[in-house]
Amino acid sequence: MKMEDIAKLAGVSKSAVSLAFSGKPGIGPDTRERILQIARDNGYLPKPRTGTAERANKLLTFLVFANSGIVLEHYYQQPFFRELIHYIEERCRMKGYSLMFSTVDLDNLESDIKKVSDDRRCEGIILLGTNLDRSQIANITGLLSLPLVVLDNCYDTLSVPFIEINNMMGAYQAGIHLYELGHRSIGYIASNVRIHNFEERRRGFSYALSEKKLSVEDGCDFSVAPTILSSQKSLNQQLSERINTGLPLPTAFFCECDYIAISAIKTLIELGFRVPDDLSVVGFDNISESRIITPELTTVHVEKELMAQLAVDLIIQSIESEDSVKTKIKVDTQLIPRLSTSHPTF
Repeated sequence: MKMEDIAKLAGVSKSAVSLAFSGKPGIGPDTRERILQIARDNGYLPKPRTGTAERANKLLTFLVFANSGIVLEHYYQQPFFRELIHYIEERCRMKGYSLMFSTVDLDNLESDIKKVSDDRRCEGIILLGTNLDRSQIANITGLLSLPLVVLDNCYDTLSVPFIEINNMMGAYQAGIHLYELGHRSIGYIASNVRIHNFEERRRGFSYALSEKKLSVEDGCDFSVAPTILSSQKSLNQQLSERINTGLPLPTAFFCECDYIAISAIKTLIELGFRVPDDLSVVGFDNISESRIITPELTTVHVEKELMAQLAVDLIIQSIESEDSVKTKIKVDTQLIPRLSTSHPTF
């Protein structure tokens, strides 16, 4: 039997079969399981993709709970996660490991986690923690029987290894940048989906402003969907309501992520404002799209490559060592000034 035969039996393309065997994202969990079950039923064993049997047996799983909060079903197409996955795969190859992807459902937590734990090919788990709260992470780690590292989140009271962004530092840098440019009337555009990272960014930005005896301008704290790159009707309405009351908009906005910042720029332009001549805008994450939009986005750079390397190295260390002490790593950020911010025009 060949891959083409498996594809016909499953009613999918040959490329979908390849994705199922490699463990890469691009197909749904039900489709993946159906393909693998057909292969097992017909005694089909995919050829190892690595050069030796030893390398082929060294496998890590990138575990994601999609369709929850900011992590969408096709999360691997979202710029931040796309870049993060690329660097994780690179580091795995460098360390002699293959990377398999597993997307599970919070509604079927116990059964889905059991499937992951029972997969004897896998030696360790990198859990994407972006959209998970403390109780969810505690529950997941309690169910898993494999070494685990949580990436892009951190709860200090859990005895679990974490790799996280220094979110507070990044937002603080953004606030100081706007102050040093001369902005004193500053607005805030938040995500209407709340996660740990965004709460830390709000804390950091508020701290920067309070240090300069400022606060977010009254009535200029807005919220929008965090995963839309186009202009948003809801933000247009919120801004228009303020304008229609005769109150001015602030001279600058901090946005909790680049998606929101790019959406804000497009919405502001739609309303007839010029960025940065009328308003400055700062984002967070430094996704690749931040360099494509006009004007190029001033943003907080997240060391995605370093975070990926640390996650892979830490999980391998956990696999190879019996040390029970857990490590929590916070990775600092860097402000990247571009063309979406300038001195205010009074």
